[in-house]
Amino acid sequence: MAEPTLRPRRRKPLIEPGLRERSIYLLPNLFTTAALFAGFYAIVQAMNGKFEHAAVAIFIAMVMDGLDGRVARLTNTQSAFGAEYDSLSDMVSFGVAPALVLYVWALKPMGKLGWIAAFIYCACAALRLARFNTKLDDSDKRYFQGLPSPAAAALLAGLVWVSFDNGVSGAEVFFGWIKMKWLAWSITVFAGLSMVSDLKYYSGKDINLRSSVPFVVILLIVLAFVLISYSPPEVLFFVALLYGLSGYVLWAKRRIATKAEPPLST
Repeated sequence: MAEPTLRPRRRKPLIEPGLRERSIYLLPNLFTTAALFAGFYAIVQAMNGKFEHAAVAIFIAMVMDGLDGRVARLTNTQSAFGAEYDSLSDMVSFGVAPALVLYVWALKPMGKLGWIAAFIYCACAALRLARFNTKLDDSDKRYFQGLPSPAAAALLAGLVWVSFDNGVSGAEVFFGWIKMKWLAWSITVFAGLSMVSDLKYYSGKDINLRSSVPFVVILLIVLAFVLISYSPPEVLFFVALLYGLSGYVLWAKRRIATKAEPPLST
């Protein structure tokens, strides 16, 4: 009589399918909560008239928002809950907070034009985040489609911070003829429409931090830290403005290159 063959027992996987999607990890969500708190703190400070504190809080929210995703990838703690929580936090910190800060600081005396500009920015931030979540797997990782909401928030918060640092309020006139409220209105609408545009902005996700770099790169990084520490409001606002315009520069270069190409011969 033949001996019965023993079938090998299947080992259960350490992580069941779908468990990561249902999991809630503490470490990355702590940074997301910190970003959410900074955005809420900016709203409270704007309501109290402390616009410098509100602008700085938005920049702190940017730092926390940049860390939560990287911490999740480094510690292998990505989850669907974290992605949704991060998106809701971004809406508060980079959508509602900058719009409210600009409205209270400079746009409120303009009446309907003021709150319409603030609403345009807030609605465009929501549309930008919704489009980013739905096209996360299909988009080119090297570029963002439309101005990222943290960069748009940095543009608005940088304007408030650099104006406060130079003693210019939202109701004053500078350079002899430009009213600050109209400049704030233009930048608010510009940042909002840039978020929902099809312009491409460099994301920097293709940079490998583990690869070797020349000595000049380290020197430039040191100089960047020196400039930021010397005058944070001016440098951060200038960088945010250049990044906001970079999408239009790339679009113009592509249009010029397309027109310069010779027609295909039949």
